[in-house]
Amino acid sequence: MVQYKIPLSLYIHMPWCVQKCPYCDFNSHNMKKTPDYSAYINHLINDLKQDVMLSNDRSIDSIFIGGGTPSLFSADLINKLLMSINKIIPINHDAEITIEANPNSVDVERFKGYQQAGINRISIGVQSFQADKLAKLGRVHNPQEAIDAGKLAQNLNLKSFNIDLMHGLPNQTVCDALSDLKQAIEIAPPHLSWYQLTIEPNTLFGSKPPVLPDDDMLWDIYQQGHQLLTKHGYLQYETSAYAKANYQCQHNLNYWRFGDYIGIGCGAHGKLTQNDGTIIRTVKTKHPKGYLEGRYLEQSYTVPKDELAFEFFMNRFRLFEATPKSEFEQRTFLPLHSIDKQISTAVEKKYLIDNNQCWQITEHGKLFLNSLLEIFL
Repeated sequence: MVQYKIPLSLYIHMPWCVQKCPYCDFNSHNMKKTPDYSAYINHLINDLKQDVMLSNDRSIDSIFIGGGTPSLFSADLINKLLMSINKIIPINHDAEITIEANPNSVDVERFKGYQQAGINRISIGVQSFQADKLAKLGRVHNPQEAIDAGKLAQNLNLKSFNIDLMHGLPNQTVCDALSDLKQAIEIAPPHLSWYQLTIEPNTLFGSKPPVLPDDDMLWDIYQQGHQLLTKHGYLQYETSAYAKANYQCQHNLNYWRFGDYIGIGCGAHGKLTQNDGTIIRTVKTKHPKGYLEGRYLEQSYTVPKDELAFEFFMNRFRLFEATPKSEFEQRTFLPLHSIDKQISTAVEKKYLIDNNQCWQITEHGKLFLNSLLEIFL
């Protein structure tokens, strides 16, 4: 039986974009005409009402509104959504509430409106501050709009804000990548997501791959970028995220710590632990057409017990902090002795350090993360 309440988050997916980026494999859809945003908000509320029975009387610790381009939705609609959520499942007074925004779809009044609605963290999808790189990536904003959006977020006195940057871009040099980082550092976001462009199969880049930097240059970009960020007080706390002290993204921390989350909106995923220890995963209807017809749930299934250890560590080892052994037992309902053999193998291969209270992934383990995870399959 559940002996304590596993933290609960809420993910909300907004599916529309002005233009689909050629690298993006997220569930996003080009707008052929202006969507009925108001109707979509009503369906999100109804979707949540159907999932509330799986929450086991917990309140919401964090909310992340992602997409797509959530900043296409007006502040009034976001306010309606958050107020309705709070009536269905209470939102903790200190909850982190994030909305993703594209630099070209924000202005002073919209950002202020989001803040008044309850948003206290904004994640700005910049990707690059260089015009030629933005064009290659199919982004619809320009460098100055990206800088202005960052400065606007800085001046709002939010709980936090994030800038999303990519590296390993088409024809990118080390100098290009460091220039992007220096511009982001000048804006001084408390949190910086910095991740490598990967070519996904079901994308335009997948069918027509661009020329990307080779492995040696990618390593130079990462090493020099990491040093630059560290020098300016950004600590890498997970694979692709850096933050100033005490500014880690609480929503993402809950994911990686194998916490629970409700997912509403097109294609959203959920993970919900029940009182008997059963973990249920939910997947919502991907296409807006079906979702707007009231067909929300596409799939629901119980995670097999023999997959729980792998799922736990697949998430947990994305973080660089130590993993408490008690957390493994509390969130998988498996005894520690059930993974004795795997832990011993990981320690022998120098992927992990094992002490009385926790496991710590080593620098060697970070470099061979896939090999480490395979031990738990």
